[in-house]
Amino acid sequence: MRFPGLGPVLSAVVTALTLTGVAAVPAHAGPVARSATPETTETTEFTTTVHGDAADVYAPAPAKIHHDLPVALLLQGADVDKSRYSAFARAVASYGFAVVVPNHSRVVFGQAGLFAEEAQASWTAAWMQQEDIRAGSPLRGRIDTASLVLLGHSFGGAAGLTLTTGACVPPFCGEPATAPAQLKAAAFYGTNNTPPGGTGSPPVPNAVPVALVQGTADGVASPASAEGTYDALLNPPKMLVSVTGANHYGLTDIQNPPGARPDPVPQTVAQDRSVKAAARWSAMFLRTALGDHWSAVWLYGVGDSVDGDVTVEYVK
Repeated sequence: MRFPGLGPVLSAVVTALTLTGVAAVPAHAGPVARSATPETTETTEFTTTVHGDAADVYAPAPAKIHHDLPVALLLQGADVDKSRYSAFARAVASYGFAVVVPNHSRVVFGQAGLFAEEAQASWTAAWMQQEDIRAGSPLRGRIDTASLVLLGHSFGGAAGLTLTTGACVPPFCGEPATAPAQLKAAAFYGTNNTPPGGTGSPPVPNAVPVALVQGTADGVASPASAEGTYDALLNPPKMLVSVTGANHYGLTDIQNPPGARPDPVPQTVAQDRSVKAAARWSAMFLRTALGDHWSAVWLYGVGDSVDGDVTVEYVK
């Protein structure tokens, strides 16, 4: 990400996660479709606005899914345009989600750019209620309006991680924000709360299940920092998925998207392969958190043994 102030950003994460004590709550929603593989490669795609932000939406084609769709909000990395997540969002949608990817512009530490914030979760919760009844919407009558999950990349993942604790601290809280009641789980890529130059992560009192997906070749957000943050998550279920050979941009359409801070470490796995691995494990973790039994069987049973692209740590 093109964001020179990473030190203050991570310090803010530390403050947010240290000052907040939130008890875990059970994550349960109505049943989702039962499959451990993508349900469809056919998607419905359209543009919308969420609280004034332009957003892209990816969802399974109506004829392919016979259940209401949970909404997955993808919080972008700093200065990574929403269009750069199209393959990842499309892949997550194939597992039975309506994926919403906004572009959110604001000023952080005097720098104008694309910076996610915590309030986007509540804005998206309001959007999904309205979209489910909007005449002409491709998702009319198809949204599970009680179920919102988070996806996030780097800065966006840090904003989401802070939100899961109930904290509201700049730079991730541009305006007062609380986690909406619909929030059930989260999966973040290239995300940690390790302070700059620090050797450990402060406790993360997450109120919903959290998965961290991490590239083993990440030169921006280190694998060691992700491991420390995983250990610091206080409330299971939690999961750490390491994608072999992926770097900080293992879930974007291309390496080092224009305008974003480049990763100096080259990726050694094909881009489409890392995108699919990140989407697969994010989606299956989120489906499991939403109460899908067969996703849980794959996630905690055979997934790690049959997927050579990752290694997995978890606490149920």
